Amino acid sequence: MLTQLLGPITRVAARGSSASPTRVVGAGPRAGESFDVTVPTYVAALYDFAGGRIASLTLSFDSPLVRLGVVEVAGTEATLVAPDPNSFLGDVRIARGRRWETLPVTGVEGGRGIGVLDMGRALRTGTQHRATGRLGLHVLDAMFATATSIEEDRFVAVDSAFEQIPPTPSDFDPTARTLR
Repeated sequence: MLTQLLGPITRVAARGSSASPTRVVGAGPRAGESFDVTVPTYVAALYDFAGGRIASLTLSFDSPLVRLGVVEVAGTEATLVAPDPNSFLGDVRIARGRRWETLPVTGVEGGRGIGVLDMGRALRTGTQHRATGRLGLHVLDAMFATATSIEEDRFVAVDSAFEQIPPTPSDFDPTARTLR
């Protein structure tokens, strides 16, 4: 979501740790089994973007507090809280000063799968879809740069880039018939 909003990442500085050397599977057929933790379970990262913007990202599997899809953008005049980027559903909230308000969301709610639908329609019409290979490569490069920054305790450059695709139009209708 950060790259779609702010563009390509140019470098990253990150720190990471784990609260415990082992974890226990909480659900499913292997519930109760313990396993070794081999990656950081808490990551704090600072990203520099090509346009001069910066963003911080905190990821944690250690907190008992469940907060999914919290994306907050702080600007000079307001703070925006976006809905969960994993579901394309939810309220958009904005605070100018200390007062929060919910903004009306336009368009049809689509939920999960909207990206696949966008790609299918774009391929069918010969237009550009939003989930490009270059975007995927860039996000993967940024993830590896984050891991390297944690391991080497330094800023790490992200060498790949991508062309930003305009947002989905507000009149995008996921229920519209695409095959005739």
